[in-house]
Formats: sequence, C-alpha cells, structure tokens
Amino acid sequence: MKIEVLEKNDTNLRIIVKDADIPLMNAIRRLALAEVPCMAIEEVVMIENSSILQDEIIAHRLGLTPLKTDLASYNLPDECPCQSEFGCQQCRVTLTLDAEAKDATRTVYSGEIVSENPEIIPVSDTIPIVKLAKNQKLKLEAYARLGKGKVHAKWQPVSMCAYKYYPKITLPEEDCENCSKCADICSKRVFAVKDGKLSVRSLLDCTLCMDCVEACPKNPSPLKIEWEKNVFIMNIESTGALPPERVLKEAYKLLGKQLNEFEELIKAEQL
Repeated sequence: MKIEVLEKNDTNLRIIVKDADIPLMNAIRRLALAEVPCMAIEEVVMIENSSILQDEIIAHRLGLTPLKTDLASYNLPDECPCQSEFGCQQCRVTLTLDAEAKDATRTVYSGEIVSENPEIIPVSDTIPIVKLAKNQKLKLEAYARLGKGKVHAKWQPVSMCAYKYYPKITLPEEDCENCSKCADICSKRVFAVKDGKLSVRSLLDCTLCMDCVEACPKNPSPLKIEWEKNVFIMNIESTGALPPERVLKEAYKLLGKQLNEFEELIKAEQL
C-alpha cells in the first residue's frame, strides 16, 4: 500500500491511498472513529454553581470540550496498573475552573480551565462554557481520562473521517457543441470549456455523481466517469486532540494488533 499526501495542516489531512481495497479503508475509518483513544472530561465535581445552568448541563459541555492528548504518558483506565475507580497520575488528569462575575454579565470560556498537566488543555481557549450574571459564580473540579469513541462521542479524536474512490474521467475525443451543459451542471466545477473543447480542471473534486453524463444530449455519452478500483482519497479532520497523521498511525497500529489477535484465536481454535 502506498500513501501520497495531498494536503496537511494541524487539523486536516487529505491523502491518496493506492493498492488498497474497501474492507481495508473501512477498517481504518472505523478504527479512527471508534478505537483510537483521546482525552475527555469524564467526571465533574461541582463546588459552587449559582449560574442559571444546571450542574449536568455544564458537565456535559465540559465533556464535549476537546482536550489535547498525550498518548505516551497516560494509560486507558482498564489498562492502568492502579485498577482504581478513582484513577491515578498515570490514567487521570485533574482540571479546575473558578470563575465569577463581579460587576457585570460575562461569559466563561474554556481558556479559564486550569490543568495540572500543561500538555492536557482545551484545544481552543474560546469555547463558551456558561454565561454568568452579576454576582454569580462557578467553581468546580473535573477529571479527564483516556477513552474510545465507541463508548461516547466525546472520545472521538476526529470530527470527520471519510474516503472515496479516485475518479477517472475519459473526455470526448471530438469537439462537441453542447459540452458547456456537462460543465455547467457540475456543482464542483470539475470541468472547463475552452474553444468548444471540454477539459478537466480539478479531477480530485469529482464526487462521481454522474450528473455531467446524464446532462449530455448524446446517447450514449462520449463522456465517461469511472473510478480506480484500488485507489482512494481519504480525508481526516481532527478535533485537535491529536494530529490527524497521529490518528492515522494509531488506527494502523490497532488494525495490526487486532489482526494478530484474530490470527492467534484461529490457531487456538484449530488446536
């Protein structure tokens, strides 16, 4: 399998995957969504809350606030040697929030959350938690742990992970009077028409919807939209908890681990 990077930044990764098949691509997608762990707030202890929101609503908002994750320094609760429901320094991070509106109404943001580990903090400082009116106060202590998306969506390290076939477009060999119809109907502006001749402007934007083929007045249409059977375009959008390339690497590692476990199980059954 070969991978070519098309786009990459702190939260987005777009790649071309060659010599792969649908089962493999779908396994990677599902592992990224459901099995790759990340940090999220699991428990909240309310010390004082005089805001208009109930404790449960604030706790829910805190749980859905993405936290930067350090997979090398922490264990999953089930795999931690402490085996304690309260956790330890190897499987739990304590965060605190102490906010008060003294003279006027103000909004409490995620940037006011203080973590005992400066590496485990909200990915953004501008996520609103609650709005406090004059003389209202919010004071709490929260505990974050590693978890998996199959348990709760707050532990999903990606907000989007999807793939599609790599498009293959065969253009008409001869000039066509009605080529503009094929180009105009395409919402992604994949085609361009110059001097009555159709050309491909952005191949990777093609969604394989076939609208251009159906708009062609000729029957059969000389324009053909197909796809490469073993080539895919994959998009990974991270929540910021982990870099998208790290999510992809962890998904591949988990796939290898699960395949090894499955192979050992088969051998044990045969014995």
